[in-house]
Amino acid sequence: MPLQTKAAGFNETSATYERGRPEYPAQALRFTFEALGIDAASTVVDLGAGSGKFTGKLAQSGARIVAVEPVEGMREKFQRLHPGITLLEGSAEHIPLPDQSVDAVVAAQAFHWFNGAAALAEIHRVLRPGGRLGLLWNVRDESDPLMAAVTTIIDPFEDGAPRYRTMQWRRAFETTTLFSPLEKAEFPFEQVGDPQMVLDRFGSVSFIALLPAPERQAVLDRIRDASLQQIERQGGGPIRLPYLATLFWCRRLGG
Repeated sequence: MPLQTKAAGFNETSATYERGRPEYPAQALRFTFEALGIDAASTVVDLGAGSGKFTGKLAQSGARIVAVEPVEGMREKFQRLHPGITLLEGSAEHIPLPDQSVDAVVAAQAFHWFNGAAALAEIHRVLRPGGRLGLLWNVRDESDPLMAAVTTIIDPFEDGAPRYRTMQWRRAFETTTLFSPLEKAEFPFEQVGDPQMVLDRFGSVSFIALLPAPERQAVLDRIRDASLQQIERQGGGPIRLPYLATLFWCRRLGG
């Protein structure tokens, strides 16, 4: 399946993406602002901004935020949720901004979708000398029984879709001369909710959203069963999905 088709799954799932994807813990946000030098005087690009799940958090810094998003359905959702933030149609490989015009670039849950070498060249172009790039993912802790069960359920449908955990996205950083080596920090947290939260979370996975309706429903039914089994195992109460908010960052090299 072509990459553009895989990404089009986000057109179908902007509402469930916003409801189901976890927030970002406050500690990770504070560290991100510090590591990237983001403050009220900064101009920051959020690449692959989606529905604005992370963009709204970035705005807490007081910086001028410019969101860039290629998927129409996500842009429509973004505009409804964040009407005061500048949103541009574009991509990591084609950022519609002038040379050396921003202080930091951030990509949350997104860099694994990019053409790494082309994206780094374009990010380098728009960053000012010494500007910083941050990559953030909420990484599932699969030592948890429910997380492990969901992985078993959804992985057979992956069909080559780009994913963080393959680490293929890191290859561009291993050969680039445009940025300093990546640094890394991790922050554990939990997403707390009910079985519907779990369905929204994993129903928003691009390759699950693209399944034919009967097949998608069968996958969601299995995830619901796994969620109910988790509640039974723990003797009731809310479902807690463990994550590591994982930040990578580096600095633009050259003049």
